[in-house]
Amino acid sequence: MAGVTDRPFRQLCKKMGAGLAVSEMVTSNSLLYGSEKTKRRANHEGEVDPISVQIAGADPKMMAEAARHNVDNGAQIIDINMGCPAKKICNVMAGSALLKDEPLVSQILKAVVAAVDVPVTLKIRTGWDKNNRNALNVARMAEDIGVQALTIHGRTRACAYMGEAEYDTIAAVKQAINIPLIANGDIISPKKAKYVLEYTGADAVMIGRAAQGRPWIFREIEHYLETGSHMLPPTVDEIHAVMLEHLHDLYAFYGDLTGMRMARKHISWYTKGLAGSAQFRHNMNTLQTIELQLQAINDFFVELKSKNERLVYVENDGSDTTASEALAA
Repeated sequence: MAGVTDRPFRQLCKKMGAGLAVSEMVTSNSLLYGSEKTKRRANHEGEVDPISVQIAGADPKMMAEAARHNVDNGAQIIDINMGCPAKKICNVMAGSALLKDEPLVSQILKAVVAAVDVPVTLKIRTGWDKNNRNALNVARMAEDIGVQALTIHGRTRACAYMGEAEYDTIAAVKQAINIPLIANGDIISPKKAKYVLEYTGADAVMIGRAAQGRPWIFREIEHYLETGSHMLPPTVDEIHAVMLEHLHDLYAFYGDLTGMRMARKHISWYTKGLAGSAQFRHNMNTLQTIELQLQAINDFFVELKSKNERLVYVENDGSDTTASEALAA
């Protein structure tokens, strides 16, 4: 979720009901601490607690130093990334590539846990590939070393984001450890969240891509788990208001030019599936100023509301298909 889970997005997700929002990956290379990208990723000004910072790297000493550095700068939880499948991360033996080297995993975990006095959490995948699923070994190791919570994405490194997430491994790990376990992967709806919690026995679920353009998924899941009923989807007015607030936070956080460019992908996600949005999204990528961007957004939503369009969110969680409708008014 690098390039997505920046401070404006984390704040929005927490406002919408997320209990915890983890930062983008922060490098463990101290030579990059002063870079603009790293400083932005480590910026938690005004962020609602708890502040969880995700660090990535393959050198135990550098990871320990990165943990200390981020705690000194406001981190209340250090999250170690051993789940990222991106080639540029795995090519330097970080992220999920570390699952190939359990002794190194142990050294990194011991170094980081010893370096800080805040909780250390870990995110992994089920293994390197389908013939080498070692999540159980790594989970037991992590608990013994002092890691205080574990997140598992239900795919191997080799699977990347292809195919369906496997929950059997997550369930097996949950039975073998006593620390909290967070299940991740393909959780796209309240019904799927409930299914995964029940099937795996996990203590919580982590939402990634499903929150892009739909940050209200957190309150929808919370409502469904508490009541067994679905919330009505947001109206056109609320989508418009939430998006504008998010965009203004992006402009303020990144500056006008970068903020305008960063906003494009979020605008695309917010409007995907709405009537007439394909052409709108295409045109959005040609606009070069914040003023033009905001004017196009306002015009689009005025037109959408004038048609009294209904919003329909369809749950496709592999069990059945349901739809919730609300008048866009």
